[in-house]
Order: sequence, then structure tokens, then C-alpha cells
Amino acid sequence: MKKLNGITDVFFDLDHTLWDFEKNSALTFEKIFQINDVDVQLNEFLNHYIPINFKYWKLYREERIEKEALRFVRLNDTFKALGQVVEEHLVHKLSDDYIKHLSTFNHLIEDTNTILDYLTSNYTLHIITNGFDEVQYRKMDKSNIIHHFTTITNSEIAGVKKPNPKIFNYALSQAKVNAHQSIMIGDSLEADVEGAINIGMDAIFFNPSNSNSLGNIKHITKLIELKNYL
Repeated sequence: MKKLNGITDVFFDLDHTLWDFEKNSALTFEKIFQINDVDVQLNEFLNHYIPINFKYWKLYREERIEKEALRFVRLNDTFKALGQVVEEHLVHKLSDDYIKHLSTFNHLIEDTNTILDYLTSNYTLHIITNGFDEVQYRKMDKSNIIHHFTTITNSEIAGVKKPNPKIFNYALSQAKVNAHQSIMIGDSLEADVEGAINIGMDAIFFNPSNSNSLGNIKHITKLIELKNYL
């Protein structure tokens, strides 16, 4: 596999790409259910919550739902799907506690530290994330990866979400680098890969489940495979 030439700056997505969102999220729910004395079977809850959360994040990415509504309805809809009556004030409390405690768990995707150490010696690294401003910095700080990154762009700072070209152009401006010198690595074909390619950046799809028909799109199933390209 041929190494990519001319790349000086590497942009990463955070959740599901470097930071193990599913594992950390499950541990957070376990913690906040204990704190709030909510009697629910965790695995059953997550089986409903994960696709519901995915659906609402897509709406959020498309500017069709606001952040506060997203945080409430993803939980409220999950409890409804379970047939469990939970008072509105408790749903709001769980929503707040989830954001508060999420960054207290900091499991990373396999090989994150190894690949960041490897890339740091030859490239300038950056983050572009759609995650909430108040929690993304804490995740990176607590998981001890923040020192690898020169700039961190989130959708609330940029005012738009991936795949909107404005967030990529904002990130490039912050990094003081051209699109053709840059590459984006992330787990979303739409938000990360297509969003980057549409403004002239290169991109690699992080595809641990090895799903989808990808055609000519560069992809990896493990982060360590970035060594094949960079």
C-alpha cells in the first residue's frame, strides 16, 4: 500500500474514532442509574438507546434538532421503548448527570496512544468533532491525549456540524494549513469522509466493523493500519 505524499496535517474525529464512546457511555449510564436509583437492566436499555441516539445525532448533525432537545428525547424515547414511566424532571436530571460523568471514564479505541505517538513525530495533529463543547475537551484531557493536538475544533465553536464545509474550512483556518496538505480520519462516511473530500481534503474511513461497500475510499479497520498510509 502506497504512502501518501504531501500531507503535513492529520485531522481526527474524536468519538468512536479515538475515544471509545460506546464503552465509556455504557459505564456512565451504569453510574448515573445507581446515583439516581433507577431500576433498569443496562443491556436492555442500551439495546434501545444506541439506535435512538444514532437517529437523533443524525438530526442534530442536519440542524433539525437543538442540543437540549437531543439530550432529553434520546433518553425519554428509550424509557418509552422499554415501557418504563420516568418523570420528566428525572429524565432532565439523568441527562445532566450523563454529561457531567461521561468524561470520568476514559477508555480509548485500541492502538490510539500508539498511533498518536507514531504520527506526532511527522505530522501536526488536530481534532474536528461534532460533540458538545463542554465535554469534548474534558474527554481528551482526562484520557491524556490532548497534548498530541495543536487545534481542537468542535461544532459549537464553528457554528455548524460536519459534514458542513464551514466546519472543515474553520478547522483548516485554525490550523493554518491548506486542504490539499490535510487528511481527515473518522468513523462516519457522511460526516467525516464525504465532508472532508467535498472541500478538497483527503480522507480515511475508520471502519472497525468492516461494513459497507466502499469503492475507492481509503479505509482501515484498526487505527494501527494508518501506518500503511502515513
